[in-house]
Amino acid sequence: MVAETNPFPIGTPEQSRRGFAFWMVFVGNLVVDLLSALDLTAVSTALPTIVEHLHGTDFIWAGSAYTIASTAILPTVGGLVSVFGRKPVLLTFVVIFAVGSALCGGARSMNMFIAGRVVQGLGGGGCISVTEIIYADLVPLPERGKFLGITASVWALACAIGPPIGGALANSGAWRWLFFLNLPLCGIALALVTAFLNVHIPKASFMDKISGMDWLGLFIIISSTMSIMIALTWAGIRYTWVSVHVLVPLCLGAVGLIVFFVLDVFWIRDPTIPPFVLNNRTTLSGYLGTFFHGIASMAVIFYLPVYFQASKADSPVQSGVELFGLAFVISPVAIFTGASVQIFHRYRPQNYVGWMLTMVGFGLLSTLEVDSSKGKYIGYQVITGIGLGIIWIGTQFPILAPLPFSNNAHALAFFTFIRCFAQVWGTVIGGAILQNVLRERLPATFVSTLPSGTQLAYSIIPEIRYLPLSLKAEVQAAFAQSTAIIWRVMIGVSGLGLLSCLLMREIAMRTSMDEQWGLQEHKGRDDEPEKAEIA
Repeated sequence: MVAETNPFPIGTPEQSRRGFAFWMVFVGNLVVDLLSALDLTAVSTALPTIVEHLHGTDFIWAGSAYTIASTAILPTVGGLVSVFGRKPVLLTFVVIFAVGSALCGGARSMNMFIAGRVVQGLGGGGCISVTEIIYADLVPLPERGKFLGITASVWALACAIGPPIGGALANSGAWRWLFFLNLPLCGIALALVTAFLNVHIPKASFMDKISGMDWLGLFIIISSTMSIMIALTWAGIRYTWVSVHVLVPLCLGAVGLIVFFVLDVFWIRDPTIPPFVLNNRTTLSGYLGTFFHGIASMAVIFYLPVYFQASKADSPVQSGVELFGLAFVISPVAIFTGASVQIFHRYRPQNYVGWMLTMVGFGLLSTLEVDSSKGKYIGYQVITGIGLGIIWIGTQFPILAPLPFSNNAHALAFFTFIRCFAQVWGTVIGGAILQNVLRERLPATFVSTLPSGTQLAYSIIPEIRYLPLSLKAEVQAAFAQSTAIIWRVMIGVSGLGLLSCLLMREIAMRTSMDEQWGLQEHKGRDDEPEKAEIA
């Protein structure tokens, strides 16, 4: 069933209670988002210290285990929340994240730490996806932009404060608190979700729920995703891009994804990704935009601090502060974009403008040199941040506008999967460029003294301050040139994002909601959601 729904009603006592419950659920979701975002941004800064303290040598798996696990779990989420309900699945993922945090904080070896990161990744990836689905359940699409803007601000804040927090705790030898501090936050999230997320939980038997999942499709897409991500993790660092170790899992993963989509379209009765999700040109344009935005946003978030730490000789804490120009612009811009969608009932112009500004921003960033002024690198961040902030939430509207209510969960789970999968590509593309350009432009005698099996940046940046002046200047210039090439590649990626808007049509956004998953509405009903037709 559908109904006109005000997500934050005020009036009668019953409406006030529902409004209060909505805001408590929203706050609980924000805490969950903050957990995942801080873990992703803060831990990377502390990894060298963690690996050293645990007497490890494998930076690759210490850094990638979380990302691989969190991305691999995402395709399952749409089916899980549809057959088991939003609340039990979210609570389960929060508990899994807490267990992983405890394992990492108490790790006594690298193997234990990597295992904890895998468990954390499973919980963190699931949490991100379920909260997106809950936002869609509780807020009509035209009004959702404001709330998505607030969630984007949580991620932007995490990108700003995560690296300084990670650097500060690592420098003081207290890196374990990066993980132990997650535990009280998990407790807050569990309490808020348990108390206030009173929504429909399907009453079918456990075996009926299990049989309703597309297990074959899930096995294929998860194994294919892991195969591709393992290849990308090794490529250019442990093995060359043309080595068997990289090409075989990369090709197997690509073939697996093709097989998955063919099976889902032509054979699976209850597919993981409903066919019309990709058959509709407007929805497809949103997914393409999400993919290109994931690449571009992660590249700038991950590698702009490299420029600050290497070329400008900033500490990890200082580099986090220097990133404020990007981080604190994304939040208000995302909120403003959401408000503009609600006011004008249009989402296409925002996507066009966002990509144009992103291209301009990356073009300006590509001109940065070792001696560029603070005014330049902050001002250029602001322009890039405006573009990325617009697109951050702008792609959800074309994805969901054409779709029936009953498939929002699958569509949003796939949206989160695309974004996380793309962010891996953003990190890998930037890392490959950085690795190759540094090898080409640094003295071979200097590169030969560095440890193998890790990105050169990990090995070089901590030592830059101790280098002889002439070599130090050469290293700083090489990093500036390397990051400039990354930004030029991101101009092309942003151009592809702009082209994806050509597929997009302006479709009227529903203000009605699916009562099946609303707060305190028909709680405990066993009906299936209404199968609305695509307009």
